[in-house]
Amino acid sequence: MSEPVVSLPVHGAATHLGTGPQLEEAFPPANDLLLEVRGLVKHFPGRRRRAGRAAGGHVRAVDGVSFWLHRGETLGLVGESGCGKTTTGRAVLRLIEPTAGEIRFRGQDVRAMDRQALRAFRRQAQIVFQDPFGSLNPRLTVGAMLDEVLRVHRLGGDRDGRRRRIAELLERVGLGSEHVDRYPHEFSGGQRQRLGIARSLAVEPELLVLDEPVSALDVSVQAQVVNLLEDLQAELGLTYLIIAHDLSLVEHVSDRVAVMYLGRIVETAPVAELYRAPRHPYTRALLSAIPRPDPIAGRAGRIVLIGDVPSPVSPPSGCPFHPRCPHPGKDEGCARLVPDLEGKAPGHFAACLKEAGTL
Repeated sequence: MSEPVVSLPVHGAATHLGTGPQLEEAFPPANDLLLEVRGLVKHFPGRRRRAGRAAGGHVRAVDGVSFWLHRGETLGLVGESGCGKTTTGRAVLRLIEPTAGEIRFRGQDVRAMDRQALRAFRRQAQIVFQDPFGSLNPRLTVGAMLDEVLRVHRLGGDRDGRRRRIAELLERVGLGSEHVDRYPHEFSGGQRQRLGIARSLAVEPELLVLDEPVSALDVSVQAQVVNLLEDLQAELGLTYLIIAHDLSLVEHVSDRVAVMYLGRIVETAPVAELYRAPRHPYTRALLSAIPRPDPIAGRAGRIVLIGDVPSPVSPPSGCPFHPRCPHPGKDEGCARLVPDLEGKAPGHFAACLKEAGTL
């Protein structure tokens, strides 16, 4: 294995290593993991003015993200819109090329794969997009869409074999053979998302990146799709990286959770531990925003953050959250030092200078 890539500090600020164990030191043995991501970075070039000159800076969409996934596990990646969740998921699959970092799938270096190896990797790692209608070809019927996938990856055998495989896929996601000759516009939003899932399952993957898989659906349909995903995971042994901003959904389906802010993971822990005892002020603010049955009690515990999310083109020095941080111990050190993800409790890591650990 190559040497781990070091997370890039924001605007040259010093990195505070703390006294507890760092996340990079806590990675499980590679043999136990399906996916390893270390120091993942994705920067986009800044916009250009009309005269052709750069407007300045790069968009630091993902800025040193590290995590792992065991086989059969679900990791929830949460945060506000624009924090880099979707970019992280797409960079892991190399749908967009990372700027830096290390991605290993079954121990193989994904960034070093050539075209042939990347095609084999795509059979094992698929994505379900947020917009089910936008991710389907409106000019192909369901049968033609799934048949194309099977032919490209040389699965299902001859024409009759592919037809049988298509019927099995539709049945598995709760649709029927009568849907084979229909076009995407003839389906409801929930049915389209089921089609997106069927297309991903056609190549028999081990890893699914679920990018806001139910956010565009009605609440009643959301529950149906979530139950379908859980049933498929139990039946097929799938591994999920679920990207969402619905914290109630993430709590329901995840084994572990990683919280992102401004391109960085600021806290990660087993789901029960994170929801019971969050260690980062941003995580506390997110959890306080979950709707409560009692609106009066919900308002009493709400943490309202002041100000807007900083621009990823020009992030603040030090801790990226410090301009909005409500922590009573915040001081000038928060604006000067970049906190690393430090162990605060067994399996629980947070990037906060003012939160003491219990290890």
